[in-house]
Amino acid sequence: MFEVTVEESFAAGHALRGYKGKCENVHGHTYKVRVVLAGEKLDSVGLLYDFVALRRQMAEIIGRLDHQFLNDLPPFTDVNPSAENIARYFYDELARRVGTSPNGVSLRAVTVFESDTTTATYRPRS
Repeated sequence: MFEVTVEESFAAGHALRGYKGKCENVHGHTYKVRVVLAGEKLDSVGLLYDFVALRRQMAEIIGRLDHQFLNDLPPFTDVNPSAENIARYFYDELARRVGTSPNGVSLRAVTVFESDTTTATYRPRS
């Protein structure tokens, strides 16, 4: 099994609805998003998935979130913009793009860093 990993970052603000504590107030993070792809076969060039293509796909998603107040953007108007839900959002958005890979690459996991020491990961059940 091969895996490739790419990390990108963006800045955004949010407030956790229903949370009792400092995070119920508007605040921001410089998020880092780590994406892991996996697969058994390499393409004819010897790549599992082109890093450039994956970064471009991540940039499309990040472009909608960067320097925004997440609570105002779907789907976070309905679900809290927690690190867990942000990881799921990235997973869902990327799975549609990566799922069309000709050599059967799958999206393994997405990890969102709210800080250097706090992360949330989403991976589907196998």
